[in-house]
Amino acid sequence: METTKRPLNEDETDKQELSLPQKKHYRQRAHSNPIADHDFIYPSCPENYDWSILYPDIMKKDSNIFNKRVEMLDIGCGYGGLLVTLSPLFPNSMILGMEIRVKVSQYVIERIKALRAQQPNCYSNIACIRTNVIKYLPNFFKKGQIKKMFFLYPDPHFKKSKHKWRIINDTTLSEYAYVLAEQALVYTITDVEDLHEWMVKHFSEHGLFKRIEEVNLKDDPVVDKLYESSEEGKKVTRNNGNKFVAVFMRISNPVL
Repeated sequence: METTKRPLNEDETDKQELSLPQKKHYRQRAHSNPIADHDFIYPSCPENYDWSILYPDIMKKDSNIFNKRVEMLDIGCGYGGLLVTLSPLFPNSMILGMEIRVKVSQYVIERIKALRAQQPNCYSNIACIRTNVIKYLPNFFKKGQIKKMFFLYPDPHFKKSKHKWRIINDTTLSEYAYVLAEQALVYTITDVEDLHEWMVKHFSEHGLFKRIEEVNLKDDPVVDKLYESSEEGKKVTRNNGNKFVAVFMRISNPVL
């Protein structure tokens, strides 16, 4: 005997919209080939992107939206743990997560939507888009726009033949340097020592970055949040794994 679902009443609909999404419905394989073609929508230039879609409450507060722009980027934001953590720490900054995986990015979008509904006037400064950072970063951001950039537990792509897929390499660092403001900071953390050494080597040899000594990071409130804010970081903790942190500054362009 077939049964029909009872329509949700108004209270039930509101409750459903307020509930946080469940990760089990958004699971996806960890690896993605960033070089392969993907079906992405992206602007021809930063001026052509409508940020009010992602940050409607912020844009409504001031008609002069041209002064409002993203200043912090979480590259490969995963399930959005760092975004949620940073939101109350930097309430006056627009923070964006960029994720290449379809289901994972959709989870973050739904998570932020639910958090905003649960706590009005909160989490309006964070958002997520699905895109390929390696290909389209300059399409979204102007030169020198970003003040903080994060790489939390990026895909190590262990096979040597796939090292070209790593999110940190000579080519991508030049792209990052372009959108980063002078004195901007780049935060990295991984549980793979080989990848940590790879990132340190490439940043150090690039010419537009210098590593911040550990002793100078003690007063930075962001550093402590790198360890446990993401799902991957919590998993590493449960497995008693090591965590390797390195922070770099975007230095001034050389005088020619």
